[in-house]
Amino acid sequence: MVVMLSVAVGSMNPVKIRAVEKVFRRVFGDVCVEGVEVDSGVSHTPSSWEEMVRGALNRAEAARRVLDADFGVGLEGGYERTEFGVFLTGAVVVVDREGRVGISRGNGILLPRRVVERLERGEELGDVMDELQGVENTKQRWGAVGFFTKNYSSRQESFEIAVLYALARFLRRELYEY
Repeated sequence: MVVMLSVAVGSMNPVKIRAVEKVFRRVFGDVCVEGVEVDSGVSHTPSSWEEMVRGALNRAEAARRVLDADFGVGLEGGYERTEFGVFLTGAVVVVDREGRVGISRGNGILLPRRVVERLERGEELGDVMDELQGVENTKQRWGAVGFFTKNYSSRQESFEIAVLYALARFLRRELYEY
């Protein structure tokens, strides 16, 4: 009897779930991927790398525990201020049953000043992007990534790369465990 690998995603966002499913199927073959609503424990739009990682870790651990899965995956987007500007980025954390943790940083897009000003006033990025585009719920479709790149890339694509990078810790386990 073949036991299928189970993966819990700490979100009900279909873009995040599809990204995780696509990467885990590519790497591990037949897997069961399920989303579950869990609390990130951080603000709705994290404003630092550390806050994004903390939120993604909280989501990954909670999702894995709630669904008793082999892996838990947390994806947390946010923005980060640097000396070169403010960047839209994110963190992905993958945890397994043994407590091993893989972390990756998402790609970064320089944000326009008017978007940053609204984020710093406490608005959620998804709401800002919806208003800019005159469309509802873009974060469950192409997201800010799709908008800023004129759909040459998508939110799902950016998550897929970050999920794969977070899996590096498990794909090259021999280099991380000695």
